[in-house]
Amino acid sequence: MDQVIQQISILFPEFARWFSAGFIIFARLLGFIRFAPIFNRKEIAGMVKLAFAFILTVILTPILKPIAPPNDSMLLLLVLNFAVGAIIGYIAQIIILAIESGGDMINTQMGLSSAMVMDPSTNSQTSILSRVITLLGLIIFMEVGGFYWIINALIRSFEIFPIYAVQIPLEKIINLDYLVTTTSNVLYIGLQIASPVLLATLGQDIILGVISKTAPQVNVFQLSFLFKPVFGAAIMIWILPMLINVISDFFLTFSNIY
Repeated sequence: MDQVIQQISILFPEFARWFSAGFIIFARLLGFIRFAPIFNRKEIAGMVKLAFAFILTVILTPILKPIAPPNDSMLLLLVLNFAVGAIIGYIAQIIILAIESGGDMINTQMGLSSAMVMDPSTNSQTSILSRVITLLGLIIFMEVGGFYWIINALIRSFEIFPIYAVQIPLEKIINLDYLVTTTSNVLYIGLQIASPVLLATLGQDIILGVISKTAPQVNVFQLSFLFKPVFGAAIMIWILPMLINVISDFFLTFSNIY
């Protein structure tokens, strides 16, 4: 295969330049698609992801106007570009994880921790409400322009970190201040999303505690299993419009993380 490529490069001098650049760009796109929200969903077939990465490679290679490939190891360049794409995708995924943490808190407080389902995107057990709120967050993320943000960040990464560079300028690829804020506030954002249900169920626990003291014959423990899911679901339906606004504001606040 190498001899064929060498012979083609002799006949077509531009072939080696375009082929090497396209191969490296494809590696960065694979790292990006592996970790970026929406793209990393296992509901999307692998062939679709590969086809999308290939189409983007064909589009971006002429735009970037690559120079002749250096004599450095091709494997090193592939690994570095895959890492850069993975970093960009994972930073966006952290924002979605903050929304998922809020769903886990709500699910636990409503007493639905035993109702777990298999999440095919992560191959792990996840709570029902966490999955619902995560999917809601993904829809809002696309609606506010998140898809455009991450694609724009990927394209901008080629300006900051060229395809043949061997040192990753991490402070230029992402805004580290916003990154630290996002990662440190995952719990805070989760609490902000889950706070209405947490407060409502806390009030319910206080009322049931008073009932257990005034009427010990009432089985409060069993009543809590009945009331918590119903009361929590009612609160979720009531706060859903406000919850959508909170998630939208959260995404817009961190839209300039790249």
